[in-house]
Amino acid sequence: MSTLARRTAVAAFLAFAIAYFFSALLRSITATLAPTLTREFALNASDLGLLAGGYFFGFAVTQLPLGRWLDRHGPKRVIVSFMLLAVVGCLAFSAATSFWGLLAARVLCGIGVSACLMAPLTGFRRWLTPASQLRATSWMLMTGSFGMLASTLPVQWLMPVMGWRPLFWMLAAAVAFSMAAIAWMVPGWQGMPAEPGCKPGSYAEVWRHPYFRRVAPAGFFHYGGLIAIQTLWAGPWLVRVTGDAPLQAATGLFVINSAMLATFLGWGLVTPWLTRKGLTTNRLITLGLPSSFLVLAFIILAGPTAGTIAWTLFCVTSTFLALAQPAVGMAFPPSLAGRALSAYNLVIFVGVFVVQWGIGLLVDGFLAAGLPVVGSFRAAMAVFLACIMLSYAYFVLAKDNSRQ
Repeated sequence: MSTLARRTAVAAFLAFAIAYFFSALLRSITATLAPTLTREFALNASDLGLLAGGYFFGFAVTQLPLGRWLDRHGPKRVIVSFMLLAVVGCLAFSAATSFWGLLAARVLCGIGVSACLMAPLTGFRRWLTPASQLRATSWMLMTGSFGMLASTLPVQWLMPVMGWRPLFWMLAAAVAFSMAAIAWMVPGWQGMPAEPGCKPGSYAEVWRHPYFRRVAPAGFFHYGGLIAIQTLWAGPWLVRVTGDAPLQAATGLFVINSAMLATFLGWGLVTPWLTRKGLTTNRLITLGLPSSFLVLAFIILAGPTAGTIAWTLFCVTSTFLALAQPAVGMAFPPSLAGRALSAYNLVIFVGVFVVQWGIGLLVDGFLAAGLPVVGSFRAAMAVFLACIMLSYAYFVLAKDNSRQ
């Protein structure tokens, strides 16, 4: 496997990190804007879930062709082409006058930034050693946490000054800047022949792979659910269940994303050492992930007394599953890395869309059935808890002969 010179690798990482920062900011900004958009466009819980999930729907629909294009054309060309759509989506969101206009723009934003993580991970698979891949992936996710952090209090502070529409003009300019950084700093790509037995352009080998099948349910429900909570439902819970004011809720989201940033920084520092000690990805997930079930069960039981700290603990303890993403890429040869990573990302972001919208539908459904607001949120989270526990059970019981 070829590797980049250290200086070139650092430059490429930084360029990709700038793009992923703004991708994550766009992903999670709806949690901070939820009170404003709900008031201005008269949204209910299912509308809000659909609007936030529209980003992930756009993200998901591109993943299969994206994987082929990444393997064929390389990260640089693909990500720059896609991000042009994100610029258009930001401008369209700022000009929207209806819920459906917001939703269409949100989907376009999701399509436009859908390569912002898969492109660097595909490049890392070919350019970096396995231990460096784990570290670079964790630090790329840390950069995403910076973006989510920027979507909380900074956005809340700017809202009274300039309003939400000019914020999206600024985001369009920022995405354009990150495109220029990638075009300048990321190396080109030379085609790699497919491995024997791998049909070019086909995902059949990916879908049939035992390790992919093992991690897919947990990626769908738990990692997808983590993102759904972090980018949307933690905010409404803090406002409607805990009783926080919008500024307090934004502060809570800031704390959650700060903790996620520190967690991914820590994973980047310790994963090479853990690997040398023989603690594989699968073992870390198996031992660590159940802690998130205990935290979510506490949140459901505590109801209004479960606030920022509890949701922070749930998000942090769920990050064990983030280790599966580079492990999926390393389970396949470099010529299939783009397709494998994009297929797994598709699973995750379809999960985000389903869980994000599903929680909204469940909350509205339980309200219609006569439960109070707090009871409706607790019941919806109980359904979510059952789903992630079942997906974990499948991960533990499934056999794949993997050493990941």
